[in-house]
Amino acid sequence: MKFLFSILFVLSADSVCAQLTYETLFVDYDSAFTYKNLKIIPIRQKDNGYGGVIGIPKVMSLNEAIKNGIAKITERGTASTENVHWLRINNNSDSSIYVGSGEIIAGGRQDRMVMHDTILPPSKKDQYIPVMCVEEDRWSDKEKPFIYSGFANSHLRKILDSTKNQVQIWREIDYQLEHGHINSKSLAYLSQRDPIEESKKEKRRKKKGLLPEFHLGDDYLSYFLNRFKSTDTSVVGMVCVSGNAILGSDIFAAVNLFNGQLAPLLRGYIDDALLFGGLVSLPNDEVRKYMDKILTDEKSQEEFVNKNGKIFRDGKQVIHINTF
Repeated sequence: MKFLFSILFVLSADSVCAQLTYETLFVDYDSAFTYKNLKIIPIRQKDNGYGGVIGIPKVMSLNEAIKNGIAKITERGTASTENVHWLRINNNSDSSIYVGSGEIIAGGRQDRMVMHDTILPPSKKDQYIPVMCVEEDRWSDKEKPFIYSGFANSHLRKILDSTKNQVQIWREIDYQLEHGHINSKSLAYLSQRDPIEESKKEKRRKKKGLLPEFHLGDDYLSYFLNRFKSTDTSVVGMVCVSGNAILGSDIFAAVNLFNGQLAPLLRGYIDDALLFGGLVSLPNDEVRKYMDKILTDEKSQEEFVNKNGKIFRDGKQVIHINTF
């Protein structure tokens, strides 16, 4: 897998980029977007001789792969004891699929969350990804179709990346549901996206297709997607702020990887802003101090991210940095 991805970098000179530091990136504080409880500051590529837009060919996000019918996700089996921590993915294409830690796949016999960043090459064989349960009280006899549901919020992603412990994940979800006064029969993380005031009649009408689907935070999602669409194509990351706190940052090695993950990542940060956030009051100077620890140089980046996030690499090339 690593050999395949390395070849992709070698084959296209304009896809090769240096490490993700201030040498190649800048945080665009002047172009920050703010809506209600969430502020997003874009992180852009500098123009280093490649036109300022670096892409990685033949790699797409899991979100895009599912939308285009390229990736098919199924349960590995029927027994919860043997199969709850694995999902089968068939990559029916000639492209590799980038899968991110913290992405949620709903349905099946139980909702799951991806454990590790990984890249799945094209293959006629079944491939498997490790997952955690994010719906404690359901293991259905009948397998439902899987639905891609974006990223979890940064609080849950932090627990996942720091512990890889199923019990700790369930405890965090239970805490979030209790904190948000959210009732969930199956203790599902995704329950927090359903409108609390929605009636049983409205839910039945939605199932029949008589009402459009609506999730809490859809207004946030629409606003930020429109703002990103209106900006240039040099954005490879973002740092997100709510209240007086930094929720986290996600930075990618290429524009196409960021674009493929943008909407799913926004969904997770919106969950955070709605559940734990407040009107933005954190000054940019505090954000700069935070980003300096990530982007000043590789040594300080490694030290900070090892304690406050993760770095996903292909060989020596950093592909994705996620911090909390």
